[in-house]
Amino acid sequence: MSHGPGVTRVVDSEKNTMIHNAGVDVIMRLINYTLSFLKQLVAMSLRPDSGSGSSLETRKKNYKIGIDAEEGRRRREEDLVGIRKNKREDTLNKKRNQTHAAHSCDTLLEVIPAMVQRLCSQYPAAQLEATAYFKTLLSLDRHHHPPIDDILKEGILPCFLEFLSRDDAPQLQLEALWVLTNVSSGTSQHVRLLVQLGLVPSLVNLLTSTNNDDIKEETVSALGNIAGDSPSCRDLVLNHGALFPLLHQLETSSRLSMLKLATCCLSNLVRGKPPVNFEQVKSALPVLHGLIHSTDEEVVTDACWALSSLSGGSINNIQAIIELGVSPKLIEILQCSSDTVILPALQTLGNIVYGDDAQTQHVIDMQLLPRLHHLLTHAHRKSVIKEACWTISNITAGNIAQIQAVINANIIPPLVDFLLHAELEIKEEVAWAICNMTRGSREHIRYVAAQGCINGLCKLLTCPDPNVVAVCLEGLENILVVGEADKEMGLHDRGNIFAQRIDECGGWDKFDILQIHENNDISERAVRILKTFWPENDLEDVTHFQNATDGSQQDFSSSLNQPHLPPRGFHF
Repeated sequence: MSHGPGVTRVVDSEKNTMIHNAGVDVIMRLINYTLSFLKQLVAMSLRPDSGSGSSLETRKKNYKIGIDAEEGRRRREEDLVGIRKNKREDTLNKKRNQTHAAHSCDTLLEVIPAMVQRLCSQYPAAQLEATAYFKTLLSLDRHHHPPIDDILKEGILPCFLEFLSRDDAPQLQLEALWVLTNVSSGTSQHVRLLVQLGLVPSLVNLLTSTNNDDIKEETVSALGNIAGDSPSCRDLVLNHGALFPLLHQLETSSRLSMLKLATCCLSNLVRGKPPVNFEQVKSALPVLHGLIHSTDEEVVTDACWALSSLSGGSINNIQAIIELGVSPKLIEILQCSSDTVILPALQTLGNIVYGDDAQTQHVIDMQLLPRLHHLLTHAHRKSVIKEACWTISNITAGNIAQIQAVINANIIPPLVDFLLHAELEIKEEVAWAICNMTRGSREHIRYVAAQGCINGLCKLLTCPDPNVVAVCLEGLENILVVGEADKEMGLHDRGNIFAQRIDECGGWDKFDILQIHENNDISERAVRILKTFWPENDLEDVTHFQNATDGSQQDFSSSLNQPHLPPRGFHF
């Protein structure tokens, strides 16, 4: 009995030993599993079809489309920038979901210190293994934000740049390029860091010296990302001589993957505000002429975006695009079923008709107007409809014959329908197109008024954009002038029929309120309209109106809802 407690202690000790050994065994299994897992990842990343070099999807999806942060031409650029931003985000997210999407980012982050040591070693196999690991890490989604900063804080980017010069190790070059391409798809701060390290000249040198097609494609991807970050980066890439070898790839490569990547890179090299130096990039025009005839939708889309950027400058630039001979193909593209392709082609044509009358007539003669009518009368995205209306507004700003051509193409009825029933953004574009027509002949004004535009223009007098209010006022005044002339000629027994229609649509009340609009041009025009076309009214002056509203400074839209507007004392 005296040995009982001693035996118990021995048994407890044995249990503790067993538990300890079991815990060690579990830890060792976890370590072995993690190492095995990492080796599998590295092996997968080094396979030819894993996305490290030959697969377009795993590289093109990471291609930065580029961001235009500045204001664009006239009223449409912000929307177009938004479209490009959304496309960029979509491609980046798809890319990061593509490769090793199921792997745990946290698991991989835990072994960064060990991989940094292998990366900095003198053993090529260890360098390759570590580079492939970092490539895998940057492929992870992590809620659409790969752990770029986790890698940058290790200070290892110079290692990857150094590997680009390892012509004796093309696989290491390729893996390092993949890492750098992913970093260049991050923020502008990431791009600036790469630029400061001297990546751009290294990439241009690699593109001109290597014979490895996969390395060429990855190099083009990285250059496109950098060029698309900002106008300053775009100019930097151009100044380092990237355009010539890029055009060479577009002219000689038989790989569709290269064609897609290089076209997107070229689009980034010519886009942005301030605009690119046209003389510096005009050698790309013949290549773009060929690219818009491609059978691949992505290639055609990016080529059209490039042409849109190059046609958005001076009259001389527009003329160069016309002389390139791309107008018939661009108009043909408007028949495409994809709005993604239609939009940049339409924007290029809109830029052309923004030129002089001769340049506008060039695309009218190419049968642009029937295509625009088709776009307006079939289901398309809002961005396409807005761009079509913007294009039409540039045509109706032309000469009398061009306004008549718009009428002959039966474009006004669908425009008026948009003016009455579409979203405000589209209504605003239509207002410009309609009001430009009121600068035409009396016959044109009578026609557009007869189509029902007066009601839509009167409604837009409450628009928060003073530019739209001003153009609607001008259009209505032009219509009133024709109505007054018809009255004086005795064409209508009832007087100025357009003044009557404006009054029925609530236009008189809105003119009255606009007399105190904060914009002087708007208020003065409103006063002039009322005095000219409603002289028999005992109009209240501005001071009385302000007193009637207790002297309060109210915005335009709220003023319309005041129940105690001054009486007009005028009836038809």
